[in-house]
Order: sequence, then structure tokens, then C-alpha cells
Amino acid sequence: DEQLFFKKLDNLCTSKEIFYFLSSLEVMSDTMASGALQRISEVEVDDNGLKNPGLLENDVFRALCFQFEFESSRLSNTGLLNALQALIKLRIDPQSTLMTSLLLESEERLGRGQLTAENLCALGESLLELESPNCATLEQIVNHMHERGIERWSPRGIVMVYKILQVTVREGKQWQNLLNRLNSVTLHSVSQLSPNFASVILNSLVVLHQSRAVPLVTALCKHSVKHIPYFTDHELVNVLEAFLYFGQKVQVFTEALERHVPRSIHTMPPQTVSKVMQYCCKKMILSKPIFDAVAEHFISSADRLTTDQIAAYIIPFGTLNYLPPSASSLFRKLEAVLHTRLRHFQPHTLLNLLHSCVLIQRYPINFLPKIFSPYFLQKLQAQPPGLNRVVMSQLTQLFLTVTLECPFYEGPKLLSKYQVKAYPTPHSSPDVHLFKRVKTGLLYLLKKRIYFASEVSTPYFYVVDIEIKLDEEGFVLPAPQLEEVHRRIALCVDGQNRFCAHSHNLLGEEAIKQRHLQLLGYEVVQIPFFEIESLQNTRKMADYLHKKIFPCTYG
Repeated sequence: DEQLFFKKLDNLCTSKEIFYFLSSLEVMSDTMASGALQRISEVEVDDNGLKNPGLLENDVFRALCFQFEFESSRLSNTGLLNALQALIKLRIDPQSTLMTSLLLESEERLGRGQLTAENLCALGESLLELESPNCATLEQIVNHMHERGIERWSPRGIVMVYKILQVTVREGKQWQNLLNRLNSVTLHSVSQLSPNFASVILNSLVVLHQSRAVPLVTALCKHSVKHIPYFTDHELVNVLEAFLYFGQKVQVFTEALERHVPRSIHTMPPQTVSKVMQYCCKKMILSKPIFDAVAEHFISSADRLTTDQIAAYIIPFGTLNYLPPSASSLFRKLEAVLHTRLRHFQPHTLLNLLHSCVLIQRYPINFLPKIFSPYFLQKLQAQPPGLNRVVMSQLTQLFLTVTLECPFYEGPKLLSKYQVKAYPTPHSSPDVHLFKRVKTGLLYLLKKRIYFASEVSTPYFYVVDIEIKLDEEGFVLPAPQLEEVHRRIALCVDGQNRFCAHSHNLLGEEAIKQRHLQLLGYEVVQIPFFEIESLQNTRKMADYLHKKIFPCTYG
């Protein structure tokens, strides 16, 4: 009774129990024997491989293998393919006579068209597990599946074909017409996909560069929301990478992450936490629940992290300009880690890390002599991306920070040849529409265009959006005038691109700019988008600017 056999087999939890059970049977069909091999692979294989290599020498196991090796032509399709799948999982040498026999028999049946859709899925999945699968056989499987009609494929079949296409595309095979149809069919099956299947398909769409499959990507991303608690760590990383690749940003997905990450962070591998932080950083998502949990996790686990993981955990705090409640402990731990492992950091990783710290007023004074040393600068130049404008602007901003904010610093200075005069960072350019409205309002207020200058380069690295000069009595001077300038007002026209997503929290690079402009003697007046987007006409804008820039004369 096969049903009774499988019911009992499913309750056995070690290979020893399974072998004892099998040795008590007088007769066993090939389906039962392959089921036993599958159960052995389930209980004896984990993420690190085979738990007990000695089981391969067990007499019962060898007898099972003998049966499959010498009777392969008499096996049922199910018995043959289940056995092949289990033996691959058990890491049996693909070149062995046993595996060669099973693979050859499977390929012959494939060529004769004897395999059902389910059999084709099983064979495809098995071949994909091999280190170097035969691409011709994989293509044959896809062609047989194609003949049966894409519309009738099960989710399992869809996933298997996506995985096969990933492998064959690497070999130069083009499948775009098939992919277009497959993407269309998959769109209607999204609701049936398990967490694993959704993750695999998203990963395939990334690998296969399916940037035009926007409806499918959007549907999969929305479908992923309910699966967040059920994804494995590897699957969650795949989903996050797809969100990053396709530029997806779904608010409900972020909310689901905010519930999941703080609960699960102590069991998450560091690479998963790093990917979550990378996702938040790239999408400018300041999620306090996630960032607070990551800060606590870093304090307790920093010694076990790689240098890249340390940077991935910390850099988003600076980029998004956020200090968690545990900030003092967090940066004490970071300083301790840097003291013991500084030489292990790659030059660009170290620079990015220390630069992110100064954005939030955490000054790495003890490590700056190394950063400004000629030897370290040579190492930066020697490694990609070398000393490009972004890298030199980070160095300049570090140097400007210690000059303005740490006057007690007495270490080496940054040589002038490594400093840039001005470098607008990616988010620093003002919002064109907002900028135009502010300039129109100023013109209405000041009557003449000569009384303010826009996008003014300063001698100190930063570009001021709008500059207004005043004399000693508070009168506005013409912008070109250099004499008798008593006060300089810097208007920072901050569009949404200078804030974290869905937030009024300035990004780190804009916060440090406004801080430094104040220290350089400017009166900084912030004009944030959320204060002026509701102002309906030029007169109201001028009224707002009058109150904001000249509060003493307003009214």
C-alpha cells in the first residue's frame, strides 16, 4: 500500500530510521524507492550540504542505488525523475555510472516525447541543480513545454522555464519572443504564486533585464507584500534587489518591512540586513522602526560583521540624516570597531563610511590623519573609481568639516590638489519649477532682478541657491556689489528631492551644507517645498518670502 508507505515515511526524521523501515519491507515499487531517497535527502541535507556523508556507505542506501542504476530503463517516469532529483540533492557525483545512467535515460525519454508536463518540470529542476547543465537538453525541455501551450502551464512550470531561460541566455541564446508571452501569462497567475515562486520570478526578471515587463513587476511587487513574513532570507534579498533594479517603491511594502525587520533582525543574516538598509538608502526611505532596530543590532553584533557590512549598516544613517535613540552607543561601538579593524577596510569603503558620519555631526577625528595621508590618497587613486569628482568632493567636505566644526583638529591637512572648488551633489540641484516660483516671488518683493543672484558659487565648495546682500543698515544691495556688504542671506530652496521620501527630514548632504553655510557667515533661510506648495499666486509667495527673509520689517 503506497499511501500507507508514504504516510509512515513522512513521520521518520533520520536516515537511520528510514533505513530500518526500508529493511523491514519485502517488496518496494520504484516510486516508493525514489520517495525514500527523496525523504533521505530532505532530512540529511541542509544549507551546508550533507550532514552525514557516512550514510552513502549504508547497505540499504547502496542497494537502492544499485536498483536505479541497473534497472533505469524499467523505471516509471516518476520513479526515475524523483530518484534523479534526490541523488543530485545528496551531492552524488554527476560523473558516476549511477548518475550517468539516470541522466541518459531521462534525456532519451525526453527525446521520444514520453514525459508529461510535470515530468518536464522535475527534469528541468534537477538539471538546474547541476553545476554545468546541458543547455541543449534544457532548450529541449522549453520547446516541449512550449508545444503544450504556455497558457496551460502551472506556476511550477512557469518558474522552471524562467530559471532555464536565465541559464541559456548566459550562453547567448535569445528568447525575447517567448519571454514576452511568458511575462503576459505570468501576470494572470501572480495571485497563485508562493513566496518562493514570486522571489524566483522577480530574480529572473532582473537577470533577464526585463525592464519592459512593468505590469508584471508591479503586480509581483504588490503580491510580495503579504509574503514578507514568509520569505526566506535569500528570497527577501532577491525581492529587494528587484525593487531596486526596477525602481519600485510601494508604501505598503515598506510598512510590511517595518513590521517584519524589528521582529526578525536577531535571526537575520547580516547580508539580508545590509540589503534592507541599501533598499532604504537608495529609495530615501527613512524608516525609524527599521533604523532603530538596525542600530541596536549593530551594537550587539558589529564584531561579527565584515567591513562591507559595517559600512552598509552605518552609511544610511548619514545619508538620510538620522540619529537613532541609541546613537551614543552606536557610534562608540563603531569607533571601537574602527580602532581594531581600520586596516581591513577597502579605501573607498572607509571614505564613504567616515563621510557619512560627518553628515550627522559625528566627527572621526582619530581616523582623519590616515584619510588625508598621501599613502591613503594613492590607494584611493589606484582602486576604482579612483579620485573622481564624487570622491574628491567627499574628501573636500571632510576637510571643510574639520576646519569649520573641529577647530581643535591639528592633524595633516588635505592638499589643495585633492580639493574641489564646487561640486553639486546629486540631490543639490534645486527643483526647477519651485525655483522659478521663488524667483518670481522675489522679483515681486524686491522690484528688480539685480537685487538677488541665483546659483552662486562660493569660495567654500558650496553653491548657494539664491544670495541676497545687505548693507550695515539692512538695505538690500545689488547682487554684483562687493563693497559695504555687511550681511549675506542664503536662501535654500528645498524641493522634495532634498528630503527623505514622504518626510520633512532633510537629507544628510543638504543638512551639512546649510550647517556649513551658517558657520561661513551666511544667514541661512530655508524655503521648503511643503511651506510654499499651497501658495496660489505671486503676491502670496512674495508675502511669504517677506515674512521669511525680513521678519523685522514684515507688517
